[in-house]
Amino acid sequence: MLKSQINQSHSLHNLVPIRKAFVHGDTTNHSSSNAYSPANLRQHASTKKSNATRARSTSTAGNIKAISIPFLTKETTVKCVITVQPTISSALAGVSVGGVVDGVSDLLGRSFLLELVSNDLDSKGNQKTVKAYARYEALDFNINVYTYKCDFDVPEDFGEIGAVLVENEYSKKMFFKNIVLNNGVTFTCESWVHSKYDNPEKRIFFTDKSYLPLETPTALKSLREKDMESLRGNGEGERKSFERIYDYDVYNDLGAPDLSLDLARPVLGGEAHPYPRRCRTGRKMSSKDPLTETRTLLPFYVPADEDFSEIKSANFGAKALYSVLHAVVPILDSIVTDKDKGFPLFTSIDLLYNEGVNVPPPDSGIITALPRLVKGATDAANTVIKFETPETIDRDTFSWFRDEEFCRQMLAGLNPCSIQLVTEWPLMSKLDPEIYGPAESAITKEIVEEEIKGFMTLEEALAEKKLFMLDYHDLLLPYVNKTRDLKGTSLYGSRTLMFLTPAGTLRPLAIELTRPPSDGKPQWKHVYTPAWDATGAWLWKLAKAHVLAHDSGYHQLVSHWLRTHCVTEPYIIATNRQLSQMHPIRRLLLPHFRYTMQINSLARLLLINAGGIIESTFSPGKYCMQICSDAYDQLWRFDHEALPADLISRGMAVEDPTAPHGIKLTIEDYPFANDGLLIYDTIKQWATSYVNHYYPQANLVESDEEIQAWWNEIRTVGHGDKKDEPWWPQLKTQDDLIEIASTIMWVTSGHHSAVNFGQYDFAGYFPNRPTISRTKMPNEDPTDEEWQSFIKRPEDALLKCFPSQIQATQVMSVLDVLSSHSPEEEYIGGNTEAAWEAEPAIKAAFEEFRGRLNDLEAIIDSRNMNPNLKNRSGAGLVPYQLLKPYSEKGVTGRGVPNSISI
Repeated sequence: MLKSQINQSHSLHNLVPIRKAFVHGDTTNHSSSNAYSPANLRQHASTKKSNATRARSTSTAGNIKAISIPFLTKETTVKCVITVQPTISSALAGVSVGGVVDGVSDLLGRSFLLELVSNDLDSKGNQKTVKAYARYEALDFNINVYTYKCDFDVPEDFGEIGAVLVENEYSKKMFFKNIVLNNGVTFTCESWVHSKYDNPEKRIFFTDKSYLPLETPTALKSLREKDMESLRGNGEGERKSFERIYDYDVYNDLGAPDLSLDLARPVLGGEAHPYPRRCRTGRKMSSKDPLTETRTLLPFYVPADEDFSEIKSANFGAKALYSVLHAVVPILDSIVTDKDKGFPLFTSIDLLYNEGVNVPPPDSGIITALPRLVKGATDAANTVIKFETPETIDRDTFSWFRDEEFCRQMLAGLNPCSIQLVTEWPLMSKLDPEIYGPAESAITKEIVEEEIKGFMTLEEALAEKKLFMLDYHDLLLPYVNKTRDLKGTSLYGSRTLMFLTPAGTLRPLAIELTRPPSDGKPQWKHVYTPAWDATGAWLWKLAKAHVLAHDSGYHQLVSHWLRTHCVTEPYIIATNRQLSQMHPIRRLLLPHFRYTMQINSLARLLLINAGGIIESTFSPGKYCMQICSDAYDQLWRFDHEALPADLISRGMAVEDPTAPHGIKLTIEDYPFANDGLLIYDTIKQWATSYVNHYYPQANLVESDEEIQAWWNEIRTVGHGDKKDEPWWPQLKTQDDLIEIASTIMWVTSGHHSAVNFGQYDFAGYFPNRPTISRTKMPNEDPTDEEWQSFIKRPEDALLKCFPSQIQATQVMSVLDVLSSHSPEEEYIGGNTEAAWEAEPAIKAAFEEFRGRLNDLEAIIDSRNMNPNLKNRSGAGLVPYQLLKPYSEKGVTGRGVPNSISI
């Protein structure tokens, strides 16, 4: 179903209103039906303004006198303009049964019934309202919106208008952009309005003025609560596409036992596998497993206001991601007969970029959606999937081979969130030695001092904070034996030790790979060091490949999916359930939540599901999401998610009130941290100005029943498996709220950008970041034949360890889309929300915020040109630009969107 919508996304005749005879007014004030022909509409739409989402209709088509409810008092006529976003498959498109009904509604002047609500009650304590029907007026070609108009006869004693109730007379839901009255009152909607045939309840919108609950005008209090009740639902039944219901559920829809018992997966969420909650869809349960929800080939339900597929261009991330997962990945799979076949030579990898892969021609809509990836047809029977050369390899073909780049990318690469300071020696596991073997690391003092000989002793290195580590030992070790039982993959627990040189760069000292006891064999562990003999050097390269596969898995499952996409969904659900439309904190956070639930639903559909891309291309296979759950259980803490707290928790910084950001970095040249702190501090300054404006006294925070319910629901329901943790921040003062809001805003903008938009540049050439290690190390209990094969052609051993051809090309296709910015991307500090514009103090604070972000561009550029910053400047290095706030469309390796939009 969605596939057909994707194919239609550029067919603008689908946006044309139903043609009907002219029924009212002077023909000179109305376009003829011929002007609405597909050809003319395409011609006008091609000049669409880039800021269409913020512009308002300026149509001056003939004035239509609407039906209104007369009052006995003196009245003032208030004119109203409603703008509606054209959709791909709305009731305004085509000639369906619904279209005939809707055409009749237009003829009768009854497209929408609007009811204005006063802030004041009448003398009897009842709401004061005035009604009018709106009628279709025109299509504004410049900004591509439909315009509807009506006139209200408003009594002089009506008072200030605070809300509007809308009844949609069409048979399908409609996307309202705004409702503007000529007396200066604006309702910014940006929301779907359901058809009255689906739900008889009128839709409520409030003006752009924000109110705390206690400040709500008396006449609006019941509407405020009623609107939130409509979003909570009753927790029953299967959700429908027109609904806007936000509710919680566990991740019980990743498995597909009805298709195969091999695709059964445990429920994530609950005591056995703690996890954040997702949005409830209410689909029926599996016949094979009563704990598992059934799956569908279509995208899962998200509340209507989270679904932008009907109103965004085909280049929007969700559609591109669906295209590559639903079409390109299966095509690649279909042309590979041997799914286990690796690349025979490194030159074979290069052909992916130089010549591409011939595939059967996909749907033409896919070519339109993925122009970077899917090239034109070579002949009638073939299309080419050709990969762009990633910038890391374009600048330096052999960068992936070098030890210094291996370490540098831990500070300025795709996963700069894992490196930590070594604070204790010896390195010890916290796992049960009775099950997993001796706890003490095999990396000894002697090994370390051999590598840093001439610099300092081990004790000096620890005291001077010179030793750093990637530690995936305890997280992965419980899954090593289970993973090795799967076909075509291997796994170890790993530790990687590094030394901070006087030049400020990192040098690798040792890699430890561990296999726990199994099948009567004792624990196996080995330490690899940079070597100066051929055999040792190749073993070192293979050990690095294993560590990179571990880091790739951790990056995708934890740094990316868990710490941004997954933990944010409960924030979105709670915000919609507990914070009113008119609540200022909802309006502060809303830009940081757009598109995320839709992207997350696609991830559950095709990325993190049983047999999906993650399981089939990353080392832990079917155990990927269980490891993700373990990481949430053992490692995730809300109070460590703000960047300064994250750095301090990993020993990468210490508090220092005299330092520019209040912390001093342990590694001064840490590009992610240096640039990230600029973004984080700018976000926090904006949040401080905003919160202090609406909460001038601390007691206002504690007395705000909505904000207290919001924070309580996030902790006890959305993240209910951690509800009893002592580290949750309290919410009593302005500073508490500023810290909480800043953390959420940072995670959804800066943190996500840092781990997402560099994916193709750093991992598009998979030897630089393989997602899987398919074979064990050559020196782990080898047969004579295995060892001799390695000695004869060690390059073959490395290629066999790397992903197979199908795994590599599927991952590259997905990373290309995930790294791409939509043409309609909403960058941090870019658009001013209408509610911020309505409040002069907030508008001024936002302009300061935007100005500081603009200044960051030049600061980051100057850092990248500083030859003394060797972790971001040097021969063949990709400059660290992931936290530059703005970007052009496409794969650019920079740009910080407001939200997790891909």
